[in-house]
Amino acid sequence: MVKKLTKHGNSMALVIDRAILDILKISESTPLELTTDGKSLNVSPITDEERLKKFERALKNANKKYGKALKNMA
Repeated sequence: MVKKLTKHGNSMALVIDRAILDILKISESTPLELTTDGKSLNVSPITDEERLKKFERALKNANKKYGKALKNMA
């Protein structure tokens, strides 16, 4: 499947088809982990409780550090 990015404000968005979301059991509230090897992007749902806690800590730190700047950009 070939997809193109969609402009979303000052960012770009990747629209994922409902069928793929259903297969992966991803909803709008599912936290996702993005990883890269420098050449490709991997998007994975976080289902492991420890990974979820790690994700939430990272999100909290990012909001603390960059929250004001992100609000100004929005």
